[in-house]
Amino acid sequence: MSTPARPAPVPFHVYDTTLRDGSQQEGLNLSVNDKLAITALLDELGVHYIEGGWPGANPSDTAYFAAMADGAVPLQNATLTAFGFTRRVGMKAADDPLTAALRDSRAPVACIVAKSHDRHVEQALRTTLRENLAMVADTVSHLRSEGMRVFVDCEHFFDGYRANPTYALEVVHTAAEAGAEVVILCDTNGGMLPPWITEIVGAAGTTGANLGIHCHNDTGCAVANTMAAVDAGAMHVQGTINGYGERTGNADLVTVVANLELKYGWKLLPAGALQEVTRLSHAIAEVTNVPPSARQPYVGLSSFAHKAGLHASAIKVDPNLYQHIDPVEVGNDMRMLVSDMAGRANIQIKGSELGFDLSDRELAARITEKVKEAEAAGYTYESADASFELLLRRELGELPTLFDVHSWRVFTQSHGGGEVDTECIVRLSAKGQEQRVVGEGNGPVNALDHALLNALQPAYPVVDRFELVDYRVRILDQGHGTDATVRVLIQTTNGHKIWTTVGVGQNIIEASWEALSDGYLYGLLHADNPTGGKAAVTVAEAAPSVNPEPAAV
Repeated sequence: MSTPARPAPVPFHVYDTTLRDGSQQEGLNLSVNDKLAITALLDELGVHYIEGGWPGANPSDTAYFAAMADGAVPLQNATLTAFGFTRRVGMKAADDPLTAALRDSRAPVACIVAKSHDRHVEQALRTTLRENLAMVADTVSHLRSEGMRVFVDCEHFFDGYRANPTYALEVVHTAAEAGAEVVILCDTNGGMLPPWITEIVGAAGTTGANLGIHCHNDTGCAVANTMAAVDAGAMHVQGTINGYGERTGNADLVTVVANLELKYGWKLLPAGALQEVTRLSHAIAEVTNVPPSARQPYVGLSSFAHKAGLHASAIKVDPNLYQHIDPVEVGNDMRMLVSDMAGRANIQIKGSELGFDLSDRELAARITEKVKEAEAAGYTYESADASFELLLRRELGELPTLFDVHSWRVFTQSHGGGEVDTECIVRLSAKGQEQRVVGEGNGPVNALDHALLNALQPAYPVVDRFELVDYRVRILDQGHGTDATVRVLIQTTNGHKIWTTVGVGQNIIEASWEALSDGYLYGLLHADNPTGGKAAVTVAEAAPSVNPEPAAV
């Protein structure tokens, strides 16, 4: 842990705007129930403020605040905040309908956005600089008189400061003097860099206002800019979980808070909350239906993934030699990748992760060579842990014969007019029973999947829970055209866990069959332990199959 740049300000606010600013991300659409689910997860994380949206601006946000007021999600850690705008030009705040919607939201805090760039005041609001200051003061003082706490977001503050520093600072001073608890400086266009943030936040500090920071990521610096603002005196940070937001997104609040807690030593979240941040980040991603980024700092699948053999050798001695923190601190885990760059140490660590003892150097070296040979032929095990476990079991003599495939065949027939039928015949034996099953599907892989599932179901009813969830093909021999070698990756789930298997061949259906059948084999190995871990089934426990023949793959 690094020495803090300075002690944490008291108070210090972690303010989440996922439900409002984050929801402006392209393709991200949240229902009221989605917003309530995310609210519960944010409260569990322990952020101090949750910006629920803009009541009165749309029916969904209005319904959300009504549900929260009726106790839909009792908050234990966070305070609900309603977002709005300063009153309209030429109108009193007490008479403005959107200001009334803030009061009627029953949220204890209002965060209102105010123009702080002179050109925006004159060209967007079409009013005078003096009237804009009156709008800020009137709205803040009115909401305060109604019993609400008030924060003010100074929109386009940094660009406004560069254009007219005197006026931008006057907006900050006006908001604070009217009763705003915090004045948030917004890099609305996301065009700032850390040194500029430091300079301008320092200048804003001369107003005496409590300052916050709200950064967008258009220069790729939203988190760095937020940290620079904190170093310059900001006591309030705004951001979104997983960096959601329009264009390139907002500052990722997960990264910001982890930096402040783990690097500065500040305690901002409830005890133990940071250890849950990976789970909560991914849970929110599930609600938003935006896949988590594997490369996201701290909580991404690849955040603590190691590939090079040199790294693995060092990690065997001390994991911290190639990791900036212990992944457990953020609820994540170290992953050892298996590839043609792997050394013996990679294989030994990865084997240990999967529950196998590879301490024997000769054995580990033999498996390492097998991996390198397979990768040279086109296989990849970096994202196909299931296939690597099957390879490992084969080399260790620990792969039970749960079923034998005798043959498979695929027929595709066109009837003209665009109608195409695909049919597959699979012949296999499992638990002493031979099955010959016909499967139909929307294409050869779908037909193979149906036939294999139906053939295994009498012996292993658990396969009814297996579902193919992703299918990817890559051509490996650039320039070979349609006769190129292909690699197929298939993801399968049992409803609890997702696993990936790989197949390679010059025939795309052959490669697909290999990945598909290995996916079912892995799933059956772990059928008694559906969430993961070493399989309960052993070679000795596997029932013998009749008529063993080599698979026709």
